[in-house]
Amino acid sequence: MSAKAISEQTGKEFLYKYISTSAAIQNRFKYASVTESTDWDRLVHEHPWLLTERLVVKPDQLIKRRGKLGLIGVNLDLQGVKEWLKPRLGKETFVAKAKGILRNFLVEPFVPHKQDEEVYVCIYAAREGDYVLFHHEGGVDVGDVDAKAQKFLVKVDEKLCEDDVKTHLLGQVHNQKKDILASFIVGLFRLYEDLYFTYLEINPLVISQNGVFVLDMAAKIDATADYICKVKWGDVEFPPPFGREAYPEEAYIADLDAKSGASLKLTILNPKGRIWTMVAGGGASVVYSDTICDLGGVDELANYGEYSGAPSEQQTYDYAKTILSLMTKEKHPDGKILIIGGSIANFTNVAATFKGIVRAIKDYQVPLKEHEVTIFVRRGGPNYQEGLRVMGEVGKTTGIPIHVFGTETHMTAIVGMALGHRPIPNQPPTAAHTANFLLNASGSTSTPATSRTTSFSESRNHEDSTPAKKSKPAAPPGIWIVTRELVLSFFFYCYQFLFVKLL
Repeated sequence: MSAKAISEQTGKEFLYKYISTSAAIQNRFKYASVTESTDWDRLVHEHPWLLTERLVVKPDQLIKRRGKLGLIGVNLDLQGVKEWLKPRLGKETFVAKAKGILRNFLVEPFVPHKQDEEVYVCIYAAREGDYVLFHHEGGVDVGDVDAKAQKFLVKVDEKLCEDDVKTHLLGQVHNQKKDILASFIVGLFRLYEDLYFTYLEINPLVISQNGVFVLDMAAKIDATADYICKVKWGDVEFPPPFGREAYPEEAYIADLDAKSGASLKLTILNPKGRIWTMVAGGGASVVYSDTICDLGGVDELANYGEYSGAPSEQQTYDYAKTILSLMTKEKHPDGKILIIGGSIANFTNVAATFKGIVRAIKDYQVPLKEHEVTIFVRRGGPNYQEGLRVMGEVGKTTGIPIHVFGTETHMTAIVGMALGHRPIPNQPPTAAHTANFLLNASGSTSTPATSRTTSFSESRNHEDSTPAKKSKPAAPPGIWIVTRELVLSFFFYCYQFLFVKLL
């Protein structure tokens, strides 16, 4: 499951289109989106109700508690909406510790109502099923709903019925509202299941004599269900959290990922950051990011992402050049760090992926040196010695400081070296085992070189190098053939014996 947040406008569009309930839902499709490029005359032509009704305006950028933050304008006419937007639209603002620009606003009809007509409804996914929460009081002052709300678990493969809703959730609701609410909640749960929501919250939901009004909504959907829900979802957009802008480079990598059987992910956290990562594997990407934060690099961590699933040399090249182009846009007074890390791969050809990265480094060698970029590499897996060799060679030929380590070095040790918490060894200890699976990608008949366990930013003298240990003589091929034949014969005779006994 990949739970991704959607905008309030998208969530309401799904609800208005596909919910099935006997409750009379009001103000269907009455919403208008406003951005800096909005043509107001055209907007009024498309939504004539903007001239005849009182209005509510609020940012639609995944911001929580907008009412308490003073980010909702209520009971305004159209001119009042324009005046309210002037000091906010396109302006930088703080929401808690997040700083961002308010770019997208949602305008809807104002719904006059009483406080006792507001309720709270939420559905969210858990391992054991889906929980439905209901509280008879809603709005900005609802408080701790986990402690206050009635909760009912709909287990996997079970269905929600109106009797369950009335019995377990609507105990404190007036009888005349129970039928409407029960029908709406059951319809909402079916919508939640059919469109693969993972989280769906409405606060407040207004139940009045005129019908049901969905005022504020927050929602997440399972992005991996796109192939199931494509017809109903359409081209759904997943906006970034407030404070983090959407970058074209992220969209480019997402497009590469969609067209590939491999996994290619990129999220830009701080484009001015000093520490950049290019990590192989989803689990390793988390480990490296956590280690950087633990060692005090959280404010300088520029990106999060991973490449895995045996990407080709070309795919890795495209991924690497995207990161290198980003990290060489702005200089940092202390220079920059690129951590190319990973654990021991199962089936990814390390040499092939590293050759793609090496191509990108060669293409960006001039800006990399101008921005004083230092690269730290740690990797293991199929053909990793060849991969480390070509990575080291490009450091020597380009003059870029590249420190290369294999499986003899702990996975996250290079983070401490990069951040100055531990020295960079000129000659790390020799690996006790290779822990790799050699693939001769070059076509040569020779055996790939042993793991390079040194920093290729410095030259090595022959006097300092330790002679490689002599390998034990291999057993003659004939021994393995005879042994295999004996084992096969043994199992064949056992099979015959058991077959005769059974007869």
